[in-house]
Amino acid sequence: MIGRADRFTVLLDANVLVGALKRNMLLSLAEVGLFRPRWSASILEEVERALIKLYFDEEMAKRQCVRMEEAYPGARVDFDEALIDAIHLADPDDRHVVAAAIATKATLIVTENLKDFPLDSLAHHELEAVSIDDFLADLLDLAGPEAVTALRTMRQRLKKPKLDGEVLIRRIEEQGLVQTADLLSEYRELL
Repeated sequence: MIGRADRFTVLLDANVLVGALKRNMLLSLAEVGLFRPRWSASILEEVERALIKLYFDEEMAKRQCVRMEEAYPGARVDFDEALIDAIHLADPDDRHVVAAAIATKATLIVTENLKDFPLDSLAHHELEAVSIDDFLADLLDLAGPEAVTALRTMRQRLKKPKLDGEVLIRRIEEQGLVQTADLLSEYRELL
């Protein structure tokens, strides 16, 4: 599916890139061309800070962000900082996310902070914020076996610990990705 003209651009908020399983799932689906992932330097800085807080390992946090940038060299969005001033959100600290989405012409912002990105604030920018569970479930629904194959490849790359399909589905559900886990259960044999 790589190279398809209908791939859409999605801005990934920092909170969906911090957890290893969620990040791996998103990037595995992007790798096969189901969507174009985007993030800004500010978002990657947030990811790095969160990883340091989580794992107390600055080198590992930096390495994760560098790997993302190396794997997706076109994913980083640069934009004029003046764009931030034109965006109105309840939490001004989230304006840079919307600015990056506008600059890259994204259709979606995938985030776990939906309350910070109300529809009425995004609509005139032709943007929508969705949860990672909704986004992954939609991709699975639309791409079916192709998405499952990408997730199987991801699962097979995991070494510590190795996971079978059933354990992966359970872990996905434990991460709060209930819709995604339910859909993957239908493809259990392929996963």
